[in-house]
Amino acid sequence: MENENLKTENNKDYLLPASIVIAALLIAGAWIYTAGLKNIDPKKSNQVLEKIAPNIENVKPVSDDDHIFGNPNAEIKIIEFSDMECPFCKRFHATMKQAINEYGDKVAWIYRHFPLEQLHPQARKAAIASECATEIGGNNAFWQYLDQYMDLKEISESSFSQIAENIGLSRDQFETCLNSDKINEKINSYIQDATNSGAQGTPYSVIINKNNKKTSINGALPFDDFKDQYGETQKGVKSLIEEALK
Repeated sequence: MENENLKTENNKDYLLPASIVIAALLIAGAWIYTAGLKNIDPKKSNQVLEKIAPNIENVKPVSDDDHIFGNPNAEIKIIEFSDMECPFCKRFHATMKQAINEYGDKVAWIYRHFPLEQLHPQARKAAIASECATEIGGNNAFWQYLDQYMDLKEISESSFSQIAENIGLSRDQFETCLNSDKINEKINSYIQDATNSGAQGTPYSVIINKNNKKTSINGALPFDDFKDQYGETQKGVKSLIEEALK
């Protein structure tokens, strides 16, 4: 997900009727927000999303049930809501690995699924596949599966099972899990959490410091600070972590 702030180049752009601009923004915002809601297929689950106002403070606390990479007791926890088919998520995956390498035990990376099936039809299946890897091989298997999946250039039907075999999992066990409905409720709960926490696209991340202060990262920010298209300096993940450590 990349946010672009459109800047006018001359005064004539301001002549656009305000009502048209506002209507366009409302429609776009509504479509993005409801992306998470539509991911829940009533045939797959009886769960209904709670209607609460999205707010970063609603994010579920980190628990032993999470996928945690790094020190579970780290000063800084970064919760990433991600779609395994999202190209920007794949870019941010490398950024998060760099953050862990840079800060060691000071930072923990928590991964939660937010598959946007309207944009990426295989997103839910990929999320389920990673959870099946977890069920069979534990937390380490999850991260091994995720890393290999994010490195793939092309995805085929055989990719899911092949990665499971690559990391030493039983293909039969994996495919039994993948073809069942047992993981759907778990994926739906992630979608609920993402939506409640203010996610409007992927990747969407929440940095939590030792005082439980929360800061959001919208999109695939690079690790280092960068110049945007207008030449203005924007903070990267490293600067946001440094601020959280203070």
